[in-house]
Amino acid sequence: MKTGLETRILPAGEAGAEVAARTLAAGGLVAFPTETVYGLGADAANAAAIAHLYAAKGRPAFNPLIAHVADLKAARRIGRFDARALKLAEAFWPGPLTLVVPKTEGCPVADLATAGLDTVAIRIPAHPVAQAILRAFGGAVVAPSANISGHVSPTLAAHVDSDLAGRIDLIVDGGPVAVGVESTIVGCFNAPMLLRPGGLSRERIEAVLGAPLARPPMEVESDDSQPLAPGMLASHYAPRANVRLDAREVMPGEALLAFGPSRLPGIDGAAAVMNLSPTGDLDEAAANLFGYLRALDAQSPRSIAVMPIPEEDLGEAINDRLRRAAVAR
Repeated sequence: MKTGLETRILPAGEAGAEVAARTLAAGGLVAFPTETVYGLGADAANAAAIAHLYAAKGRPAFNPLIAHVADLKAARRIGRFDARALKLAEAFWPGPLTLVVPKTEGCPVADLATAGLDTVAIRIPAHPVAQAILRAFGGAVVAPSANISGHVSPTLAAHVDSDLAGRIDLIVDGGPVAVGVESTIVGCFNAPMLLRPGGLSRERIEAVLGAPLARPPMEVESDDSQPLAPGMLASHYAPRANVRLDAREVMPGEALLAFGPSRLPGIDGAAAVMNLSPTGDLDEAAANLFGYLRALDAQSPRSIAVMPIPEEDLGEAINDRLRRAAVAR
C-alpha cells in the first residue's frame, strides 16, 4: 500500500474539476461528493489505478465497484440495457440508482473493477460536482465510498480526510451530501432484483416497473463469499464500537443513536446522544446516519445503542446499513 502521499483538498468549482480530471487521467485517486455519499474515484479503464484504490480502502478485490458516467450515452457504451433497465434509467437517472447490467462487447471497464463478473454496475450521479468531474474526465470513473473499507461511509470532505489522508491524491470539497445513504442497486436480470436498498425507495422503482422487485436468491452470509453487487458484504459500514440494534434502554457507558421524540430509560447516563430525526423523518435520518455514527464512534463508547427505525421507505436502507454495521467482526 502506497502511503505518505500529499492529499490535496480543493474547493468544488471549475478549477477543482479540471484538476480532478487530470489526476484521474494520470492514474490518481480523487474523492468527490455525489448526492449519496463521497466517492473515491479512479479511472475505470486503468487496472493499476483500481488496484491502488482497493489498497487505499483495504477493500476485498472480489467486491465489485460501481462505474459512474455522465449520461446515458456513456452508460450504453459499457453496459447493455434491456427495455426494463432502460425504463428505470430514463425514470431515475441522474440520481441515487445503480443498475447492474450485462457488459457490452469490448467493455472498457477493467475486469478488476467488476470482480470477474460478466455484469457491470453503472450509475449517473446527479450531484453537480460529480457531473462536472465526469464531464471534464470524459470516461467512466469507478467510485466506491471514500472511506476505509467497512468503516462508516463519508458524508463530508472531513470524513474522507480522516480515513484516507496520505493514501489518495485529491479531495474535492463540495460540502455535505444530500441523501446520506448509498445508491439503491437493482440487478437487471431475468427479473429485476433489489440487490441493495438505498437512496431510492423500492416503492418508487416498483411503481415504474409495474411489478415487484425480486429478492436475491440468498443473503450474503460471509465476508468470504463473492457478492452480486457492491455493498453486499455481511459486515459493512461498521464503526469501531459494537452496534446494538432495536435498543429499548441505554446501558451504562453506551452512546445512543436515537430516532423520534421518545426518551429511552438510561438516556441520562449515556456517553453521548445523537438523534437522527427528532420528528421521526426518515429522509432526515438517512442524511444524518453516517455522520452521526462517526461522531458517536469518536467518543469511544462501550457500544452504540440504536433505537428502532421503521422498515419503510428509506427506513429499509437505513436498517440495512445498521444491520451490516452490527455484524460481529
